[in-house]
Amino acid sequence: MRLQSYLPILDWGRKYNRQTLTSDMLAAVIVTIMLIPQSLAYALLAGLPPEVGLYASILPLIVYAIFGTSSALAVGPVAVISLMTATAVGRVAAEGTADYASAAIILALMSGAMLTLMGLFRLGFLANFLSHPVISGFITASGLIIATSQLGGLLGISTSGHALPGLFSSIASSIGAINLYTFGIGALSLGLLLWIRFDLKNWLKRLHVPKGVANVIVRAGPVFVVFLTMALSVIFDLGAKGVALVGDVPQGLPMLSLPSFSLDTVQQLLVPALIISIVGFVETISVAQTLAAKRRERISPNQELIGLGIANVAAGIGGGYPVTGGFARSVVNFDAGAATPAAGAFTAIGIALATLLLTPFLAVLPKATLAATIVIAVLTLVDFSVFKRAWAYSKADFAAVAITLIGTLLLGVETGIALGVGTSILIFLYRSSKPHAAVVGQVPGTEHFRNIKRHTVETHPEILSIRVDESLYFANARFLEDLVTDQVAGNDRVKHVVLMCSAVNFIDLSALESLEAIQHRLDTQGVKLHLSEVKGPVMDKLKSTDFLRDLSGKVFLSQHQAVSALRS
Repeated sequence: MRLQSYLPILDWGRKYNRQTLTSDMLAAVIVTIMLIPQSLAYALLAGLPPEVGLYASILPLIVYAIFGTSSALAVGPVAVISLMTATAVGRVAAEGTADYASAAIILALMSGAMLTLMGLFRLGFLANFLSHPVISGFITASGLIIATSQLGGLLGISTSGHALPGLFSSIASSIGAINLYTFGIGALSLGLLLWIRFDLKNWLKRLHVPKGVANVIVRAGPVFVVFLTMALSVIFDLGAKGVALVGDVPQGLPMLSLPSFSLDTVQQLLVPALIISIVGFVETISVAQTLAAKRRERISPNQELIGLGIANVAAGIGGGYPVTGGFARSVVNFDAGAATPAAGAFTAIGIALATLLLTPFLAVLPKATLAATIVIAVLTLVDFSVFKRAWAYSKADFAAVAITLIGTLLLGVETGIALGVGTSILIFLYRSSKPHAAVVGQVPGTEHFRNIKRHTVETHPEILSIRVDESLYFANARFLEDLVTDQVAGNDRVKHVVLMCSAVNFIDLSALESLEAIQHRLDTQGVKLHLSEVKGPVMDKLKSTDFLRDLSGKVFLSQHQAVSALRS
């Protein structure tokens, strides 16, 4: 049973049959068709040769099929992680060099090791530090940066930079060198891909094409654009006219190997690898849980960490770069009927066959086509509606989104997400440092106690009941002291203060010292301090101290019991 939890294939593999095989193979064919142009494009986005995108789509899929828990998740290169890889590796080595490719492999291995260790030590909760508003702002900004970075490929000019200021500056300095042939191929590819994504299905519907066949045609649309632009490249000899082509792509599968490690390189990639690991895991688990919910399946976050981690190690050994679970390809895999993780393994076989058989033909493929593929793919990442929702619901969350987005756009992906995480933590600390607390009274005819400002309740002048709606720790301990002092000050009728602790899940040492200070201060004023509705784990901690022994009042099981006893 223990081994089965680490190797989910032992569970679903026992139930595998001909029906699931058929479903998985059909899904694999559709996803393979979609992945070929995307993998090539994402590798170029990462600053790597296009075949590396294919390499990163083979072994990781096979490994995830063994260790992953999602039946529909498709692992491989994605836009955001490709951009983050280019940013991280670009600081270590020059693009196009052997050291650059080696650094990308080391980044995958480091990310894989971190994810695997996080899974083994059950540290999936670390991903919770990336709040949804931060992730939304980061992904939207990354989508804008990625789309802007591809303008060079669409126009036939060189661009550089990993944030908008650098990109705009390089585009402005090269704007006079636009290649019209490249622009024409780029515009044609962009227009066709937009039409395929947004209108082709409607055309096929009007032609009464069966829905299943129509979906396959739409998914295969980008491949048709690739073939069309390859044909135009040959017919018009676009390479001789200054159009950048993919060039010779090595035929065959990658050799399994490890690059030489440099301690300096590892140190420089340590923080980027951690950020890529956490961002990749957040994207993976979000996609996996969304799709699993539709089938009432269960996803194990810690096992997903292990599966994704080993998949990244496999990507490094297989000559790839960091990978994660992609939203678009996973949705396609799900819609195509993938029944088990074996669909990913079959997809890997399809990618491997493409690497063996199709790579010689890719030499004439214009890079502008791949740039257009990336632009269309990242359109789904850009979501400005999160600003409206955040502003309407929480100004603090809006601030987190805005700081993350602006920081990413202006300073780059790593700095942007660090700003977002920092902002989220500061907002959390600020909120928890001023916890909601209310003076409560008894709802007539019941044993319930509610806020005196919101409900019609009964109170007793000699009893002050305060409900604390937050765990007590160093950041808010002083707040509670001030609250009790303010409520008692100038009110000579108060003889008892009851802290209603139903929402208090823990009390740290700083908060304990504050409670002792409150107890001492009230005692000197002739007021007794009582506690009610203290949870078991909190009570166990308090019993191990002298606080309960020195408490001037009592600890009551319920607030109603406390008020009833103190009134009498």
